Amino acid sequence: MQRHRLSLSCVCLKQYILTYGNRFYKDFDVEFTICSADEHSLTDAWKGGKLTQNQTDGCGTGMLQKMTHNEAGTEAFGSELAGKLQVPTVICMYGELGAGKTAFVRGLASGLGITAAVSSPTFTIVNEYPGKPELIHFDMYRLHGADELFDVGWEDYLQRNAVLVIEWSENVEEAFDGSEISVHIQKLSETDRLITVEGDALC
Repeated sequence: MQRHRLSLSCVCLKQYILTYGNRFYKDFDVEFTICSADEHSLTDAWKGGKLTQNQTDGCGTGMLQKMTHNEAGTEAFGSELAGKLQVPTVICMYGELGAGKTAFVRGLASGLGITAAVSSPTFTIVNEYPGKPELIHFDMYRLHGADELFDVGWEDYLQRNAVLVIEWSENVEEAFDGSEISVHIQKLSETDRLITVEGDALC
C-alpha cells in the first residue's frame, strides 16, 4: 500500500482522525504543522482526493507531528529532526515506558553523523557520544527532582556546544527555562506512535 506524506492543520487532522479512525493511521504517513489554514478548503481537498504528497500551506515549523508505524519509522523521524536543530540545543523527551524514546534518540544520533551504538543510560544517568556536534543523552527515570540533575553537572553540560537529550524530562521540569525543544511520543497501539515536536529552536 502506498503511503503519502501530508502537511495539515491540527484542527483538520483531528477531524480526519475522528472521521476515518484507524484507516487514517494505516493509509497515511502524516507530518503537519500548526497553522491558520482554511479548514473547509482542506476538508474539501481531502474528500476530493486532492491532498497528495508534500502539499502544505506554507506555515512555519514551530510544531511538527508525525505518525510512525514501527521502530524504524520512529528512528527515521529522529534522524530527520537532526537536520532541523540549532546547536547547542536541549531536547526534552516525554512518553510512557516503551513508547520509543530511545529509538528516537538513536535516529537523532544517526542524523547527527554519530555511528556509536546508542542505549538508554538508565543506570549511568548520562551517556556521551562524540561528534560534531556531540550528543549527550540523559535518562531521568530514577531521579526525583531537578536538584539531582544539577548534582550530575547539568549547568556544565549546558555550556558545551552539544545536543542534550533528556528522557523522562517530567521528573526534572524545574531545570528547564522554556527554550527547549519538546518531543512527546504517544503510543496509539503496539506499533503506531504519534510524535509531536515543539520548539522555537527548530530551523
